[in-house]
Amino acid sequence: MPCGAGTSLSPATVAAVNRCYLAIDVGSDKLAAAIVGEDAAVLVRDRIATPQREVWPAVARLAKRVLAAAPAVPVACGVGCAGPLDVSAGTVSPLHIPSLENFPMATECAAAVGLPTAVDSLAKTIAMGEAWCGAGVEVADFVAVWLGPTVGGGVVSNGKLLEGQHGNAGNLGHMVVEADGRDCACGGKGCLDAYVGGRAIEEETGRPPNRAPQSIVERSGLYLARVLASVGAVCDLRLAVVGGPVAHGFGAPLISAIQGEVDQRAKLSFIQGFRVVPSGLGEAGPLLGAAALARGLG
Repeated sequence: MPCGAGTSLSPATVAAVNRCYLAIDVGSDKLAAAIVGEDAAVLVRDRIATPQREVWPAVARLAKRVLAAAPAVPVACGVGCAGPLDVSAGTVSPLHIPSLENFPMATECAAAVGLPTAVDSLAKTIAMGEAWCGAGVEVADFVAVWLGPTVGGGVVSNGKLLEGQHGNAGNLGHMVVEADGRDCACGGKGCLDAYVGGRAIEEETGRPPNRAPQSIVERSGLYLARVLASVGAVCDLRLAVVGGPVAHGFGAPLISAIQGEVDQRAKLSFIQGFRVVPSGLGEAGPLLGAAALARGLG
């Protein structure tokens, strides 16, 4: 069972909280912040639509507003941000938020909120959240996929999150699923994100992803399954955790479509029995993931 994703606490319980984290989600469609307890309960939260301009000032105001309502002083801050990014430099360059290109998110956020701050990609923090209190609890090897406006992923191998040279490991949205396919925001062609990301689906269908026709759900499952079977073979794992607003909107038919195609493709002995399961974090996934990142500092 996930640990209290989005649950409400009684006033007495809130008053007793003495260890919590500031969690910040910087996405291309929304900005969110929360105070998350050590038991993964979301104590306070707020969100706004991502503005077209002046994104960082909006993030700072939101974080300070949530801090002002915190039942206790957080011990650390975690920021999950759309990528790509450079973890060692503490900078972010979200493809769909041009005003944050090469922005020093880690140092600016630490200065704004007065807390030790860590920054990582949204999808990787979600993988950390799944390992902490979601569908990846006590699982040493799995891949987490987040289907939002764009597609991201994080890989946990032998109990540790894969990082890569700059912190962008697990970027499943830019694995190629169609040779010479659709143009992608990254500059390439045929990326998974250009077919399964919420932005791409809305552009193609003219409607929100949760109202997409069954053919889109099935195609999304097919492409995702091919990517996941490949990741399973490369990383020697047999579990995929799939979440995000697009996945939640598609529901069980998406999970079923992915699983059916994975069963046809995951034939190597060490990945046979590959399972695809829904996220255990619910809609609070990005905030719980950012809190999981902060826990590593606290």
